[in-house]
Amino acid sequence: MTLKVGIIGYGRMGEIRHKAIDEVGRAQVIAVSEPNLSIELKNIPNLSHDEIINHPNIDIIIVCTPNFLNKPLTIKALIAKKHVFCEKPPCFSGKDMQEIIEFEKISGKKLMYGLNHRHHDSIIHMKKMIESKEYGKVLWMRGRYGKSVTADYFNEWRAKKDLAGGGILIDQGIHMLDLFLYLGGKFDSIKAEVSNLYWNLEVEDNAFVILKNKESGMIASLHSTMTQWRHLFSLEIFLEKGYMVLNGLITSTMSYGEEILSIAKNRSTAPAATWKDEVKTQYTSNNSWRYEMTHFLDAIENDTPIQIGNSTDALNLMQIIDKIYEQKEY
Repeated sequence: MTLKVGIIGYGRMGEIRHKAIDEVGRAQVIAVSEPNLSIELKNIPNLSHDEIINHPNIDIIIVCTPNFLNKPLTIKALIAKKHVFCEKPPCFSGKDMQEIIEFEKISGKKLMYGLNHRHHDSIIHMKKMIESKEYGKVLWMRGRYGKSVTADYFNEWRAKKDLAGGGILIDQGIHMLDLFLYLGGKFDSIKAEVSNLYWNLEVEDNAFVILKNKESGMIASLHSTMTQWRHLFSLEIFLEKGYMVLNGLITSTMSYGEEILSIAKNRSTAPAATWKDEVKTQYTSNNSWRYEMTHFLDAIENDTPIQIGNSTDALNLMQIIDKIYEQKEY
């Protein structure tokens, strides 16, 4: 039986999720809910949020709405006994996430979050390298994730704290924090400086974060910014016997540049490692949307746990974000 899907929020992300579902070919979108629908969808009705959630033929709800709607719509869908795939952020706080988890337990349905960066082929390879122990344990990680925004940003829901929950950290930096957790494990010390020096909005335009695993001593550094003046993605992981550096990220607009992973073993004696020692892999396609949807559908069809992007992942992430925002001073 083909699983039936309803998508709430049919902007850019709703369209991306619809395309991924069609490409996987194991589910069918039968309805959407978008008050500002700009295109005509053949044989797919545009219903209200409640009509989608309570639709008797829909098995899966995909939530692609502004941040403030993610939690209430997820809970409503779980109460209606639907499987739920929700975009990031899952909610605004760790307490919110704990509440969602209670409804997840009662529903018995699958709940997955769109932590999409975990599904990039480059990240998958980095994860395998770390787990293989070929280069030893991770010593430290550094992530930079930045972009510039236009004047239109002032009029968007993302610029309003009650609708977005925060600024660049919860909008974009959340992905890098999630990669730290995915590739490095837990962190129990969080120090941060969160600023709003340029845009003077209700939400932050920069976040500088230092995380530490006290047991292993591993440290991760994040700079998430909307005063980068250009889009930038850089993830560096240094291990006992080498390093992995990922620069750029394949996106639909290619605004982050080419996605290139450089890997090299270190040297403890002279001469020091040179650029020629690196093995570079350039990724030319973004398979992450399809991989992510396949993982979700596999879990539903086989009744297996969500392994990547589950509610525990979301809780760990939101608890770190709580601690970061507690330290902001503006």
